Amino acid sequence: MNTSAGTHEGRRGYRKRTDEEKIAALERKIADLKSKQIAKERKEHPVLREIPKIQRRLRKFAQMAMDHQRADIANSVTAFVAGLERILRSEREEESRRKDRETSDG
Repeated sequence: MNTSAGTHEGRRGYRKRTDEEKIAALERKIADLKSKQIAKERKEHPVLREIPKIQRRLRKFAQMAMDHQRADIANSVTAFVAGLERILRSEREEESRRKDRETSDG
């Protein structure tokens, strides 16, 4: 086997990027990140809209569990509902902050 390790034949040439090229690359990266963020937000909205419906159904289920002397299940479901409420509240607060930033920037 003949390898080029240690020889200069396998070396690549190097060309330093200009400041304009670096700026253009960073601007492309920013645009990509913004589009990913928008896509992520669009995906989350349908899920967030379903949370109140699921919470109502889970509360009914927890009540049924209590009616049938299954406090353990009711407590678990109630804790899960509380977790969903915290998630929904934090998402709404974050969305509100984002809108405030957009209005102050624009």
